[in-house]
Parts: sequence; structure tokens; C-alpha cells
Amino acid sequence: MKLLTVVSEVDRVVTQQVARRVAPGVGKVLSGVEEAAESTKLWCGAAVAMACLGGWRGRTAAVAGLAAMTVAQLASNGVCKQLADRPRPPKEWFPHDEADDRPDSSSFPSGHTAAAVGFTAAVLPAWPAAGLVCAVPAAMVSVERVQSGAHYPSDVVAGAAIGLAGAWLVRQTPRLALRHWT
Repeated sequence: MKLLTVVSEVDRVVTQQVARRVAPGVGKVLSGVEEAAESTKLWCGAAVAMACLGGWRGRTAAVAGLAAMTVAQLASNGVCKQLADRPRPPKEWFPHDEADDRPDSSSFPSGHTAAAVGFTAAVLPAWPAAGLVCAVPAAMVSVERVQSGAHYPSDVVAGAAIGLAGAWLVRQTPRLALRHWT
């Protein structure tokens, strides 16, 4: 129980600090990137660009990224959000009105972060340069989810962990399948 109390207090302090310290102009940029990432549009667009411009490596990175993103989305939105009915952060914590426009679903975990990190973490080993480029909007989406009042920092951390697990699973699946079938 003490750990949950500590996590709750850290969530409150970090959320309020992020909400206060992100300049309005930066907040608009973060919101724009998050809007592009909504419904995985940004990651699907990045996959198309990689597949078209990157040859074999680009196609490999695109497939890995899309597969990991799908696994992360299914785990975060299809399973975890259904099991954890966590309310969104209190609107009173935010000095702006972005907290008025947020989903009614469970706050835990951040599906946006799970998708962004899953895609990026799967792309990185296949095409490091593209993975580093994808890391910038992935980080922006993660910060925006806290800054806008959609998630607590612990929701974002859990989403990132789910994304990393999805990328790991996608990378391990061929080896596991070969081991099983041979």
C-alpha cells in the first residue's frame, strides 16, 4: 500500500509541474503531434514512408513497427484499460482547458504512448536512423499525454513498458516460432 501512496504522490507532483511548466506555444506543438498520432495515423504514415523510401531495410522496419504497435495497442487498450478502471487526473490540477477534452476511458495505461514506443522500439534495431527520428514524436506524444491532463505519469510509464514489451515480442517471435517448429 505504501508504494501506491508514493506513486500517487509522484503522479500528482509531476503532473502539476508538467502542466504548469510547459509553455502554451510548446503545448500547441505537442497537441499537434498528438493529433497526428491519434488513431496511429502518424505511425502508419511513417511506416509507409519507410517502406517506400528505405528499400529492404525500410520495409523490414515498417513491418516490425506496425506489428509492435498493434501488439501494444491490443495489450494496452484491449486488455489493460478493460481491467484497470482508473479515472483521469483531476481537472483542477491543470491551469489550461485541455483537460476538458479527454476520453472517458480508463486512464491506465496510455495507449498513445504504448503505440508510439512500440513502433519506435521495433523500428530502431531494423533501421537505427529512422528509429531515432521516430523517437522525437514518440517522446512528444508521451509528454503531451501528461501535459494535457489525459494521463498520469505512471500511465505513460506503463504504456511505454507495454510498447517495449510489444517490440521485444515482435523481435522474438521468429526465433520462438523457429524453435517451436524445428
